[in-house]
Amino acid sequence: MVRSRQPRTHPSRRYGAHLSDRFSIDARLKSFRNALHGLAVVVRTQHNAWIHLTATAGVVGLGGWLDVSRTDWCWLIVAMTLVWGAEAANTALERLADAAIPDHNPLVGDAKDAAAGAVLVAAIGAAVIGLLTLGSPLWVRLSSL
Repeated sequence: MVRSRQPRTHPSRRYGAHLSDRFSIDARLKSFRNALHGLAVVVRTQHNAWIHLTATAGVVGLGGWLDVSRTDWCWLIVAMTLVWGAEAANTALERLADAAIPDHNPLVGDAKDAAAGAVLVAAIGAAVIGLLTLGSPLWVRLSSL
């Protein structure tokens, strides 16, 4: 029996553009729209993202009120970015796992727990950075009131 060999398609070609495709502003804009849609999905569907959003707004407001240094802003932005990135990755993993294997599977549960643990580690680290960065200036400001 002779099997006809199907031409192999690179995995990235199955889902969209490939690096060898021509650069297009429209394609880049669509990519940004997709990314913003993904962030909207995170905020709309994840209760913990609402906590992150509140914390982000609080840190930005407090940092502005305390007039923190550029270096302090860099630390705060890195911390917030890591938390949001971990939350987005966690949401993506959860949604993909639920779509791929809707029935209970202990390995999928472990993977989801590990991703949630990554968010927890990022959030704890961000809280520590926030306390180290904002704690002293906040104490000085409140003491002077």
